Amino acid sequence: MISKRGSGILLHITSLPSNTGIGNLGPGARRFIDFLADAGQSYWQILPLTPPSPGEGNSPYSSSSAFAGNTLLISPEHLLRDGYISPGDMPPARDFPSDRVDFGSAMDFMQPILDCAYANFEPRQDRAAFDQFCREECYWLDDFALFRALKSHFKNASWGDWPPDIRDRQRPALESCSTELSSEVEKEKFLQFLFYSQWREIKKYSNDRGIEIISDIPIYMSYQSADVWAHPEIFKLDNDKKPRFLAGVPPDYFSKTGQLWGNPVYDWKKLDETHFDWWNRRLDHNLKLCDMLRIDHFRGLVAYWEVPAGETTAVNGRWVPASGERWFAELRQRHSSLPIYAEDLGIITPDVKELISQLGIPGMKVLLFAFGDSLPHNLYAPHNHVKNCIVCTGTHDNNTARGWFEEEAGAAEKESLSRYAGQAVTAENVSKILIRMALMSVADTALIPMQDVLGLGARSRMNIPSTPTGNWGWRMRSSELTSDLANELRSLAQIYGRLAVSP
Repeated sequence: MISKRGSGILLHITSLPSNTGIGNLGPGARRFIDFLADAGQSYWQILPLTPPSPGEGNSPYSSSSAFAGNTLLISPEHLLRDGYISPGDMPPARDFPSDRVDFGSAMDFMQPILDCAYANFEPRQDRAAFDQFCREECYWLDDFALFRALKSHFKNASWGDWPPDIRDRQRPALESCSTELSSEVEKEKFLQFLFYSQWREIKKYSNDRGIEIISDIPIYMSYQSADVWAHPEIFKLDNDKKPRFLAGVPPDYFSKTGQLWGNPVYDWKKLDETHFDWWNRRLDHNLKLCDMLRIDHFRGLVAYWEVPAGETTAVNGRWVPASGERWFAELRQRHSSLPIYAEDLGIITPDVKELISQLGIPGMKVLLFAFGDSLPHNLYAPHNHVKNCIVCTGTHDNNTARGWFEEEAGAAEKESLSRYAGQAVTAENVSKILIRMALMSVADTALIPMQDVLGLGARSRMNIPSTPTGNWGWRMRSSELTSDLANELRSLAQIYGRLAVSP
């Protein structure tokens, strides 16, 4: 259970202001942490830190690794500060859009900088720190670095189409590839070393100012990931290492044909036989990086929607039992407490609710879902909240509050919201009204997307589920972080008993 009443803001690192076309771990991150502290906040919620796949819409929920960091987030300013690059290594400044991420242009800008950092690495005196990092992270780092080197070597071909001896990880083939691609493998390890060095600084800077970081664990892995290649036995694959079934959810609020995510599903029987070793390592790794974790699609740990490979929608799937309850029973033997909460949105059956209750972990209450039918009994309405939950106006998968009001809410929902708020709700004030509702809720924790703090419309939405392109690109302008806004948030946190205590 959460032990304090507080509030925070959801803003992914890619959405921070910077001069590299994408938010990063540099000065913009520190300025945002300072803003949170000035605003009396307790939490900074981010999305997964793992590297997105350009071929899968740059989604942080479809990554090439469950453990690696997104090297596009490395700060050039800090590479300069630490002597990994010199001013002459910096490419000419570009006029990037201030309110959107252009992933391709950001990669083109950052790649030569990262190449220079690696080229300058050998003469440095901190080789011991790099070697220690490689030893401590070898469980995932060795496979990931070789996987990335092989993806480049095979022109980004699907690993399922690699030569069978490499696809099937036969030892002689792996040893030969490791030798042949040794420089590329070391470079991938080095870039991870840089990322995690900078991330540890951000984490410490945040915690030193009383801000805890909340991140997200996507339940599934991309097929094009080092984890599926390195651990095929824990996924339902055929003899050619291709997925037999794909993950998704049935038709719901978000989509009439369901969501077909395309990820391979787990073989929970095999996971059970290993005492959930891969999941344990994944959870432990993420708990070192952040103070609290949201487990995305928590219900998939109890039962998951399995769609036969080849289907074009998620309609023709079926529910299959998972082993989450046994996994958590083992976790409780290893951890005195688990700072996690459940993304329990969508179709939640009694067995899922029972597991969440047994674990004593918070679930979620999304205000955008509160004002439809049966408002008096709607569990998302503030008067039905409980202390041990996370309330938010919306998530990264929802429209912004203003976008919802302008484009999605029907007349009955708008009337219901106005009656509940005791005042006329408009596009101009809906964000502030919902923020107040969230903060005055009995829920111990309130998390507000930055877009709602700024009162932005649908163009600033982070993600539209089931759409493969055009997502994850919103960025905040540096001019939008003002002292007046910090003071306004601080006042609200104080009024509703959520003001953070300075460390």
